[in-house]
Amino acid sequence: MNAPAQFLSPSEAAARLGVSAKALRLYEQRGLVRPLRSVAGWRAYGPNEMARMGEIVALRSLGLTVTQVKGLLTGDGAGLEDALGAHQLRLQDQLGKLAVAVDRVRTIRNENAQGRTITVDDLVPLARSTAEAATAFVLPWPWNGERFELFDIRPVNYIIGSLGSGKTVLAKRLAEIVPNALFLGLDRLEHGQAAALSLLAGDQALKKNVDQALQWLVDDGAETSDALVALLVGIIGTNAEMVVVDMVEEGLDQATQEALAAYFRLASIGKTLFLLTRSSSILDLQSVGLNEAIILCPPNHSVPKRVLPHSGASGYETVQNCLAPPDVRARVAGVIFFKPALINAASN
Repeated sequence: MNAPAQFLSPSEAAARLGVSAKALRLYEQRGLVRPLRSVAGWRAYGPNEMARMGEIVALRSLGLTVTQVKGLLTGDGAGLEDALGAHQLRLQDQLGKLAVAVDRVRTIRNENAQGRTITVDDLVPLARSTAEAATAFVLPWPWNGERFELFDIRPVNYIIGSLGSGKTVLAKRLAEIVPNALFLGLDRLEHGQAAALSLLAGDQALKKNVDQALQWLVDDGAETSDALVALLVGIIGTNAEMVVVDMVEEGLDQATQEALAAYFRLASIGKTLFLLTRSSSILDLQSVGLNEAIILCPPNHSVPKRVLPHSGASGYETVQNCLAPPDVRARVAGVIFFKPALINAASN
């Protein structure tokens, strides 16, 4: 009988830890963990390496940057106060939502005890996540008036679709329908930087918040740029509770996109985000967590739908095919694929 394997490959280690293999490479590059090497030179993670990785993943879940995690592992707790304060706010927000849910259950139990007939409509909302919100509206072109219902809005929501799928139309409609929402378009790349600098110059509180976000991102490997500053000011500088961002990766290099994805996932933004993207560095399907959701706009213009981040789930392969690394996205930007036969047929 063979002894159980003590060493895991990167993919096995990532799956066990609930992170992506890309995250393991980042932690290795930043000196947080040093995997073992097989005789053939392949990376391997033994019990000690997995224990250290477990600590890293736990610390990252508190909203700490890679630099802060590295400092803590070597006895330096600089910057810990801000991260703990943000984590406390998240927990307090969750407590508030749980209190509302408990009151809802208590009310229905009291009504049931008093003899009122409890219906399915009373009970179904109790089974939904306390973090959920709901919205429903009639879809514009290209869906021809079909009804769209979204019952599960997470802190971070990705809108995915191929060229011509209508994802931008859906995003703009969401920003119009949902109260206190803002659509942050690509014009931020043209004149948004000047507006961003003007806001930062006149609002010290905003400048402090943007500087903190930039520091978090730079610690995680991002490059400061006009596009990044304009994006952060657009998100942080608005009073809107929900921000819908058109093609969030525009103007950002791969390292910055990866850091930004981690920031949205781990840091306390204080806003609900809907992110249009076709970058696998923004939406890493292996890293999608409980606070994230994927909305697919199918290429055949059927009603947009939620897609679970698991191979084999309905729509998963379509989402996967819509995503590409930043270098590939840059090469095909603006390219529209067509079938010559269709063009010839149309001209006859």
